[in-house]
Amino acid sequence: MDKVIQTNLQNLWIEDRELQNKAFFHIIEITDKPVAWAYEAWDDVVANLSHSDNHNRAIAAQVLCNLAKSDPKERILKDFNTLITVTKDERFVTARHCMQSLWKVGVAGKKQQKKLIDGLVGRFNECITEKNGTLIRYDIIQSFKNLYDAIKDKKVKEKALQLIETEEDIKYRKKYASLWKSK
Repeated sequence: MDKVIQTNLQNLWIEDRELQNKAFFHIIEITDKPVAWAYEAWDDVVANLSHSDNHNRAIAAQVLCNLAKSDPKERILKDFNTLITVTKDERFVTARHCMQSLWKVGVAGKKQQKKLIDGLVGRFNECITEKNGTLIRYDIIQSFKNLYDAIKDKKVKEKALQLIETEEDIKYRKKYASLWKSK
């Protein structure tokens, strides 16, 4: 790992928000494609999923989702439950950042895809009683759409459409279904 990457990884967890944000955007950009140094950063990233600072939790969740494609040892399968816990974060913005990145785990392989889908289905079913349940459900259906767009697996679309049909409120069922309309 070169010094620039090393410095940016360290800066992900500092209190200087400007430097932290610069580091975050740099790491997110370079992890858009597989990287060779994923395991050098992995444990630090996972540890920050439960950090006391919600910014660190949000950053860790998004970076870990990006690192899933750089994970031939499939460590994400072991760490997925910790990751999905962040979608229930006390700070809703942190939960949303995680949820909106979660689909990237499913792009990493079939096992990861199954783990993701099972996790999303579980969240879809349980979140309805939460304060922002309909918004969480919308994000979940968006995650299915993003995954489908990336891998073009019709089973992903079918599962999303099945979930949409379980929504009892017609208004929200239409809103969720609108994500799948051709644009």
